[in-house]
Amino acid sequence: MIRSTKQTKERLGKKIQRLRKSFDLSQEELAAKLGISRTHMGHIEQGRKSSSLKLLTKISKELKTDISDLF
Repeated sequence: MIRSTKQTKERLGKKIQRLRKSFDLSQEELAAKLGISRTHMGHIEQGRKSSSLKLLTKISKELKTDISDLF
């Protein structure tokens, strides 16, 4: 079954949040490393905003995981 875009964004956001917390990073700390606002980071984790491939690559590097593991 094909997932909707909303479901995909929510699932991606939850994975990013879980990984971020495993590194004991706040949204603010991760956002600063990525060069985005804490609000934007929060929206990504909530599945309210889409991320570019470039930003997802940066996120995966900061969270020491392969980009494919985010999906």
